[in-house]
Amino acid sequence: MNHREGALRVARTLRAAGHQAYFAGGCVRDALLGREPQDYDVATSAQPGEVQALFPATEAVGAAFGVILVLLEGEAHEVATFRADGPYLDGRHPESVRFCGPAEDARRRDFTVNGMFQDPESGEILDFVGGKADLEAGVLRAIGEPARRFEEDRLRVLRCVRFASQLGFRIEAATWSAVESFAGETGGLARERVSAELTKILRSPRPRLGLELLDAAGLLKELLPELTPLKGCPQPPEFHPEGDVWEHTLRVVQAVADAGEPSKRLAWAALLHDIAKPQTFLKTDRIRFHGHEVEGEKAARAILEKLKLGREVSEGAAVLVADHLRLDPIRQMRTATLKRLLRRDDIEDLLALHRADCLGSHGNLELYRFALERRAEFQAAAVEQGLRPQALLKGKDLLALGFSPGPRFKTILEAVEDEQLEGRLETKEAALAFVLERYPPEAPAPENGRS
Repeated sequence: MNHREGALRVARTLRAAGHQAYFAGGCVRDALLGREPQDYDVATSAQPGEVQALFPATEAVGAAFGVILVLLEGEAHEVATFRADGPYLDGRHPESVRFCGPAEDARRRDFTVNGMFQDPESGEILDFVGGKADLEAGVLRAIGEPARRFEEDRLRVLRCVRFASQLGFRIEAATWSAVESFAGETGGLARERVSAELTKILRSPRPRLGLELLDAAGLLKELLPELTPLKGCPQPPEFHPEGDVWEHTLRVVQAVADAGEPSKRLAWAALLHDIAKPQTFLKTDRIRFHGHEVEGEKAARAILEKLKLGREVSEGAAVLVADHLRLDPIRQMRTATLKRLLRRDDIEDLLALHRADCLGSHGNLELYRFALERRAEFQAAAVEQGLRPQALLKGKDLLALGFSPGPRFKTILEAVEDEQLEGRLETKEAALAFVLERYPPEAPAPENGRS
């Protein structure tokens, strides 16, 4: 059962009990755009207690605000009672709510394209806010008075930019003016909420547009001030004909997105891969940025930790920033070194970042193609000569040769694997002979200090 089928079951159950029930919000917008919605939310006239009484498994995640999760076959479906909100005192939650009908409920939502309802069975659209016309015109417009919508939840300022980058819509003038007015009031937003919206912008089809809108509104300097020094930071024109580091960064994030929706770590690595260029700028015979990848890793970690993106994303993105030049000497690498590089767990993201880095500057993809060709060769080779051959020796084999456990084990086993990856060792017997020749076991210590 997919999510739509489950939501349809929920709506039918509510309707059978005499309540109104419609699909609501983003799923209606996406369906009208011809896109498959990821989630289907249900809006209903049934109050929270009535919803819970109709289903055996529910969670009251926001009963005070009329929100219940209905659990069907392991899937959660959000069911919200039509409501009108009272005053917002904390810039996020209403002080009170009262239950109402669909027309009032629509008017408390954020943007017109998100304020429509759809009959789950007939497909009829209920549009009390002009959402369908704005959808057809490609316009993003706040419902009612924009300033009031943003006062209610300042995250809507970021969401406005995010929807523009996801949908490619033009932001209506009054709505944009309110975005600019409220940009300076976003500093108090929870970091997790901010990072979630920024991540969606970076993973959208138009991250360049999103970043340019953030910059134009004044949101960039509020939320990611570390990016400001990239603007106007020059680069050597022989390698970067596109211009300064900011322009290069915009091109890289867009090149990553153009190749398909990136992982979270890749999206952030694309944004931050040159974050340390301003601080490492040096002009001698030409402009250079010595060690910007090393300093960039430190800066990326600090930014990502500040945004509370989580260990997996922060660590993964920081490693990509540190290694974004790793493919530059690929033609000179020993075979063993190259194989280890091409079998990394994050190699797809590293290759994608290198490709975008090239497309965002000189446009030369020779090293990228070379990496793909060599990887294909290695993958097509026999197991013994491939990227991940079975180890010829293990620790127990070294013990049998008379070696004592310790740090030397790792050195010896890595040397054996090097020779194996280079194609110079293919059997266990040959590996044992190599070890005895290169690393003879240490002689036992003399008894009682006598030789």
